[in-house]
Amino acid sequence: MSVRKDDELDKPSNHTAVDNEKVSYTSDEETNFLSPDTFLLTASTIAAIAGFLYGYDTGIISGALLQITHDFSLSSHAQELVTSAILVGAVVGSITCGKLSTILGRRYTVMIVAAIFAVGVIASGMSPNAYALGAARLVLGFAVGGASQIVPVYIAELAPPAKRGRLVTFFNISIGLGILTAALVGTFLQDAWTWRTMFSVAAIPATILFLGMLPLPESPRWLVSKKRLKEAHIALDAVRETEEEVRKEIKSIKRVHEKAQRKSTGSWKDLKQPWLRPALIVGLGIAAFTQLSGIEMMIYYTPTFLTDAGFSRDAALYSALGVAAIYLVLTITGKLLVDRIGRRTLTLWMIPGAVISLVLLGFMFKLDASGGQHGWLIVACLFAFMVFNSGGIQVIGWLVGSEIYPLGIREKATSLHAATLWGSNLLLTATALSMVNLLGIGGAMWFYAFLNFLGFVFIYFMMPETKGRSLEEIETSLKEGTFYPSK
Repeated sequence: MSVRKDDELDKPSNHTAVDNEKVSYTSDEETNFLSPDTFLLTASTIAAIAGFLYGYDTGIISGALLQITHDFSLSSHAQELVTSAILVGAVVGSITCGKLSTILGRRYTVMIVAAIFAVGVIASGMSPNAYALGAARLVLGFAVGGASQIVPVYIAELAPPAKRGRLVTFFNISIGLGILTAALVGTFLQDAWTWRTMFSVAAIPATILFLGMLPLPESPRWLVSKKRLKEAHIALDAVRETEEEVRKEIKSIKRVHEKAQRKSTGSWKDLKQPWLRPALIVGLGIAAFTQLSGIEMMIYYTPTFLTDAGFSRDAALYSALGVAAIYLVLTITGKLLVDRIGRRTLTLWMIPGAVISLVLLGFMFKLDASGGQHGWLIVACLFAFMVFNSGGIQVIGWLVGSEIYPLGIREKATSLHAATLWGSNLLLTATALSMVNLLGIGGAMWFYAFLNFLGFVFIYFMMPETKGRSLEEIETSLKEGTFYPSK
């Protein structure tokens, strides 16, 4: 591959040389020893460490809460507050980091998030009381929300259309790894580690994420939006195989960005444009149902639900471990299928199983089966729900948000997407134990089954298929009024 001279690269953006030439990522001073595919996979994997931190830091409360409740003598309401504090921070972080990523770029925003992760987990581990712990988890939540907003966007903007689904779902898989690690710690280190150690140890992957982002490229789409075409060529060159791909993609990004820029005011009012409304309705609806389906509530409160229903502490913790393992395995399975089957089809196949599982789970709790020989049925129904939910709507929750919003409003829209997702999570998590007290565990499961059914109806009528389509093609369908699925 040839290397263009600096004076050629610095030509104005309307010159065809800049539009049509591929710039090698190598130079006399620096050589990239990785192939584009390997480099792209490496960049996606490093960025996805943020997902591991998200999963671990939200999931560790499941095992740690038993110790924290004992140490600080927490009521059920206080348990909800300590658990949900991280979600309040996540809402704030998801909104704030969108603005940061617009100003500083995707890469630097991920690094800031990594630093906040490290501060938050150390502060949590050093908390002298429940109020300090809640405040520390609020800070930690800022990083969780920021990671969920920026990392899927960063990966999606680096990835080619055919691989985008698989690569963005590395974030989901990393979340699953974090949740599983938290469950393993909560189950097998319950007596060896204090809850303070459980929190503080997450500073290690946070540091790895910060250092790992240093050599990675910036998003080429962000660079184009800042008119830094030379750097955009270099960044895209590192993750594409051919000159033809780079040439076409840079031209497509420029064309779409210039059109969006002419219509943009640079404010939140941009989201009110009628042609954008379908993307916002679908994206925010998916974000809400991803959490209203009950997945995080199950992860946070499985030990609490099962011990309240008569299970022993060990049985409840092992069940929580099974929940985490299923989440990871089915997320990986979804990753392998999502670019083949499609986002919409995969989700519509899986949601009915989640509804049936929750209905049966509600019956099992109503029959008080845990006290007798049928306790295994409760665990079976719980695991079945995790299979259908983790392998369906959880696979697309962050993926769809990284795909359907046009470049001109992507930072604001993905911030709102993440805020909606975390707000829904907060609503469900902060009311879960109160809902159980009001309706009983069985009644609560039926309520969550109804929410899953509503999610199915929404996706069937509203969500288009984005498999194999470039980000620019999806944006064009919005402008042409062909965004919604055809029946």
